[in-house]
Amino acid sequence: MSYTETIGSRTYRFADLKTLMAKASPQRSGDQLAGVAAASEEERVAAKMALAQVPLRTFLNEALIPYESDEVTRLVIDDHSPQAFAEISHLTVGDFRNWLLSNTTDADALTRITAGLTPEMVAAVSKLMRNQDLIAAARKRPVITRFRNTVGLPGHMSVRLQPNHPTDDVKGIAASMLDGLMYGCGDAMIGINPASDNLAAITKLLLMIDDFRQRYQVPTQSCVLTHVTNTIAAIEKGAPVDLVFQSIAGTEKANAGFGISLALLQEAYEAGLSLKRGTVGNNLMYFETGQGSALSADAHFGVDQQTCEVRAYAVARKFNPFLVNTVVGFIGPEYLYDGKQITRAGLEDHFCGKLLGVPMGCDICYTNHAEADQDDMDNLLTLLGVAGINFIMGIPGADDIMLNYQSTSFHDALYVRDVLGLRRAPEFEEWLESMQITDSRGALLSASTQQPLLEGARDWMGIA
Repeated sequence: MSYTETIGSRTYRFADLKTLMAKASPQRSGDQLAGVAAASEEERVAAKMALAQVPLRTFLNEALIPYESDEVTRLVIDDHSPQAFAEISHLTVGDFRNWLLSNTTDADALTRITAGLTPEMVAAVSKLMRNQDLIAAARKRPVITRFRNTVGLPGHMSVRLQPNHPTDDVKGIAASMLDGLMYGCGDAMIGINPASDNLAAITKLLLMIDDFRQRYQVPTQSCVLTHVTNTIAAIEKGAPVDLVFQSIAGTEKANAGFGISLALLQEAYEAGLSLKRGTVGNNLMYFETGQGSALSADAHFGVDQQTCEVRAYAVARKFNPFLVNTVVGFIGPEYLYDGKQITRAGLEDHFCGKLLGVPMGCDICYTNHAEADQDDMDNLLTLLGVAGINFIMGIPGADDIMLNYQSTSFHDALYVRDVLGLRRAPEFEEWLESMQITDSRGALLSASTQQPLLEGARDWMGIA
């Protein structure tokens, strides 16, 4: 089905829904690289006007990637709930935007329709929204998950403590982990990107974190971000696996490039559940995504990069994840050129994920060859804090010495919690107070007060 829109004396024609969606997207370098972006701002406006008139039910009848050739499309269509969709089935995309922003649409309403939404519907409405719209609507939709603590409660924001090391040195990682805990970070999880995929090295890191966690009774969860097949192997060998990690994308072909399928993710999910390591809940999958991954694998099929990204959230939703992380600026300026594009993408991803019922966090980051700097990250951090982000990254000095990119620091987490009044996961916050790291308000205590834990941890690490 084709779509048209007239502006003045000029009529714009869009061959199909996939083309219309791409042309309506805000400007970004990845869509330009793919050759699917609007040729002018006027064409972009025309596409937005035409998209606003498309009935939501159209997305159930016009697949952007064919049902027969893509298992993500099949997942989206087969898991769609007509009952949940009924409440909004009469709306166009433009009407849906107005409904989302209405004062009468609250968290209960957004929760009721979750199973009736497809990623394409959600991506479409985001293309009609200003940044403030994305923030206002996402803030209405908390997504709460539990493993050893509770993440995503309104008024709370958690931090993934990321103590990476370029050689996987255990003492170096332990020192960074302790540093982050002393700043009150780590309630989302302690998650390491290993330099090696060697199973013995991965198991050594898991054992180290688990030993510390048990010794000091830390109510958090650990993860070593290796390929899901390595995690399954580690589980089979008895390693203390908490969260099961995998990078995912929004098309079957892109996921094949990661060496995964829905069936493999199901196997990993069931393996994680079999360990029964959660204490307050059993959400245990940790997924990472990023706009541009499908394009970089030549697996986007002409679909714009943001819509491909949102399709990945449908994959995540299937497995009841504890955390989903859009690593928003990591892939590079070929896909998100500058701070403005990174900011927009971060707000889109958070909004779309939350609308689909996914526990969204964001690695607020950029590579050193992007046209972005730490001021851009400060802006996005603040905006996402207002929007109700579930978690952010905590990296020593905001500079990851293993992955070589810029993110957010322990101090950044203190800043956004202070200015917005955000608390940590309640179980973790109680532990910090009991260990005399923070007071009852969540504020850090002095270094002298923290000294007993610090000395004990040094002894545990074997450091004089």
